[in-house]
Amino acid sequence: MTEWLKISCILCIFGFLREVRPSESFITEFLLGPWRNITQDEVNREVFPVGTYSYLAQLVVVFLITDFLRYKPLIIACGISGIVVWSMLLWTSSLEALKVLEFFYGTYMATEVAYYTYIYAKVDKKYYPRVTSHTRAAMFAGRLVAGISAQVLINLEVMNYKDLNYITFATQIAATLWATVLPPVQNSLYFHRHEYLEGQSPAVAESRTHDIMDADEGKSQNQIRDHLMPFKATSLLWSHFRNAYTNIKVLQWSLWYAMGLCGYLQIISYIQVLWKDIKPDSSIAWNGAVDATVTALSTISALGAGYMHTELLKPRISLIVLAALSALEGGSILLCCWSNNILFSYLGYVIFGALYAFTITVASAEIARYLEEDSFGLVFGINTLLALVFQTIITIIVISDTGFALSVKGQYTVYAFYFIIIGVIYFLCALWNLLIAKSIRDNINLSSSE
Repeated sequence: MTEWLKISCILCIFGFLREVRPSESFITEFLLGPWRNITQDEVNREVFPVGTYSYLAQLVVVFLITDFLRYKPLIIACGISGIVVWSMLLWTSSLEALKVLEFFYGTYMATEVAYYTYIYAKVDKKYYPRVTSHTRAAMFAGRLVAGISAQVLINLEVMNYKDLNYITFATQIAATLWATVLPPVQNSLYFHRHEYLEGQSPAVAESRTHDIMDADEGKSQNQIRDHLMPFKATSLLWSHFRNAYTNIKVLQWSLWYAMGLCGYLQIISYIQVLWKDIKPDSSIAWNGAVDATVTALSTISALGAGYMHTELLKPRISLIVLAALSALEGGSILLCCWSNNILFSYLGYVIFGALYAFTITVASAEIARYLEEDSFGLVFGINTLLALVFQTIITIIVISDTGFALSVKGQYTVYAFYFIIIGVIYFLCALWNLLIAKSIRDNINLSSSE
């Protein structure tokens, strides 16, 4: 087995184990069950929002230190935070403990960025498409196993909602132990490059080196490199940021990526609360089966998007397609929340999940298409951070007591029109682009005729 494939397989096993969390499909059923004395409103307004705020606050720190610490320590930290989360779910019962737990869940989610970016520091760039598909497929496989196993165990009455947490607790321990065998990263994109001041002009590199050597001639080459590391990392980060976000195409697609991810995170975070509101006395919830279906369809949609993006979605019409799909996503969420039939709500969520997987894959591919440097990790991190900022704002306005404190159905109505409005905005942008292109062609034809 080649080295790059071996590393990819090791990382994928971690990703698979991390995603085998059967208890997540029934987390609201568990929290509102006989094991804890809390209400649905407390879960909706006091518990889940803490995770959103924690995720945002910690992602800022994690984003800055992931490259500096060279990925592996953050992957291990991801596993450890998962152990803390599910141990607290199993062996605490108070509302205050749940809020602390949500803080660690923010850690668990924020450190996930190390999983996505580790592989790019370990393999050659020519293998990026393959290892990206491997890591994504591993996570989808884990979610699929989790959803199916959860539903089967509940339906056969082998386990109750609390017992599912023991399986998740065990998989998080296994994932953490497995993470320790990941090969360490020697070089990273910004803080640990092969040569100090790589990417700087020879004149700048020579000038900076001589200045430092004159100040202390006794320094070793390694000491000089360590002294210059923050300078070159900051310079390279700024260069990649400027080149990416001054490109109107990258900016255009990154904005949708951030807004789309924001809406998606908000919808999956509270969907079980909505289902509990629609059918509070359900003897058997089918959340696991729904999650498994969404995962399977999302995988097919993502693969389909990869093919259609290459063959059919030309730059001229891709924005129109994205606008239409965004509006359809909004419509599917309306089906989720405006129906009093739980089956129709399930159906709307499944449709939304499949559509979102397609559109986010298209957006990711479009961003990668227009990036001039190896800076996708940076752009991905910034876009995710922006999504969490949007999500925090929406949470404060829609859910919290300081905002409108809408009912759960009212919240999902807002999320639905959020996607519909995004679709309208991008449709107008697409029309604007077409009008500009037509104007340019007409001017060229007029100049040629003269």
